[in-house]
Order: sequence, then structure tokens, then C-alpha cells
Amino acid sequence: MAAIWIAQETVDAAQGGDRQALESVLAGAQDQVHALARRILVDVEDAREATQEILILVLTKLSTFRGESAFSTWVYQIAVRYLVNAKKLRARDPGLTFEMFAADLENGLVADPPKAPDQDLLLNELRTSCTMAMLLCLTLDLRLAYVLGDIFELDHSEAATILEVTPAAFRKRLSRARSAVHAFTAQNCGLVNQSAPCSCPRRLPAAMASGRITLNDYPNSGEGADSFQAVKRRIGSVVDALKSYELFSAVPDHRCPDDIRHQLTEILSPNI
Repeated sequence: MAAIWIAQETVDAAQGGDRQALESVLAGAQDQVHALARRILVDVEDAREATQEILILVLTKLSTFRGESAFSTWVYQIAVRYLVNAKKLRARDPGLTFEMFAADLENGLVADPPKAPDQDLLLNELRTSCTMAMLLCLTLDLRLAYVLGDIFELDHSEAATILEVTPAAFRKRLSRARSAVHAFTAQNCGLVNQSAPCSCPRRLPAAMASGRITLNDYPNSGEGADSFQAVKRRIGSVVDALKSYELFSAVPDHRCPDDIRHQLTEILSPNI
């Protein structure tokens, strides 16, 4: 995941109301903000709504940035505070647990599944969707630590600052999240453990029957370059906890919808 990087002179110009600089600030932050929202919320529309709200906050609070931290840290802090405190988003949290998810994965497995049209594309979407859904099984504090620490690979000191906790507290959260993810994937994911009851091919018929996976609709995997088989080989080439790391690393970065930045600069720049 590319870091948020915006030159200080651009930030300074944006704070002075320069429209082009404001657009550059949005361009530099939008994909990373959206990627964070997608990983934390998973739902496409929830993430879109959150991204727009967070970018509005970045613009309206821009005058308060004093350079006491990196600009990227400041943006992520705003994003995390919004994701933690937005009651309308918290109300939509499905309350998923690893136990519930494991039971769901075992429901409707097909021992000898027929090959579907566009099999590799469908399996890739199922793999990606399932991997993202696993994050919802983590409590929000652990989910944030896991996304910032292992998926975005931020420096632990920066991640602790973003979450407004001590480095020791961040490391404890990250360790707990890693342990939970590793334990679940080692027991339930066929890509990580070939002896696990669930595998993507066996799961695909039920996922399609329920409408969770649809032919020619790949919202979670469509931006990725890796095929299902390539990811399977990559996960198979590493050992132990690295398998779950590779599983999550293979989820593509989700770019911010093109229209959000343009809408925001049109609406907000005259009033900043």
C-alpha cells in the first residue's frame, strides 16, 4: 500500500486556499483513505460514504494542521477517529465473529463441485471477499491495528500515534489480531491449510446460490492483477503464519471512486 505523501509546500498552499493545491491534497490522500475505509468497513457503499466524509474533514480541518506529525499521520488520525466514532457506521456493523464465520463457511460445501463459467475470476472474487470479511471478525480496535500494522505495514510508532495509544498497547493489539487471524485461517481456510474443510471451489456454488458472488461482478477482486491460481501458489510457497500474511497481501488495493475528489473540490473549495 503506497503511503500518503504530499509535499509540505503543497499543504501550505492548500491551507492558503489555493485550489490546485487543494486538489493535490485530495489526490494524494484519497486512495489511501478509501483503502482504509474498505478494509475496516468492507461494504462498498459504506466505504464510499466514509471516504467522502473523511475527505471533507481533511479539507475543513486543514487549517489546524501544524506539522507536529507527518501529514499522512494526521490524515490517518482523522480517518480513524471518524471510523471509530461514526454511529451510523457502527450501527451497520454485522457483529460477525470467527465462530459464526467458520459455521457459515462449512454450510453448503460441495464435495465435487462442477466447474463454473469464468471459474478463475469467480474463485478470485470469492477468495478476496472471504479474506476481507475475516477482518469483520476482529473487534474494531484489533482490526485497525491489524490493517495499519500488517496490511499497510506502517511503522509501529506511527501506527500507535494514529490510534492514539502507546507503542506497547499497539504491539499488544497487533499481536492479538495476528494470533486470531492465524488461528482461524490455519483451521478453516483451504488456501492456508489444504486439510481445512472449506476451499474456494467447494464453497463457490453456495456463494453463488446466495448471491454473494455473481458472474461478471467482481467488486473486491476486479482491481487486482493476480489470478486465483497465482495467489494459491504464492500462499503455498511460504510457511506457517506467513500464509495468512500472503492471503491478506493478495487483496488488491481499492482505488477511490473517480468522482469523489472532483465533487469535493467543486463543493468545498470556495468555502475553505
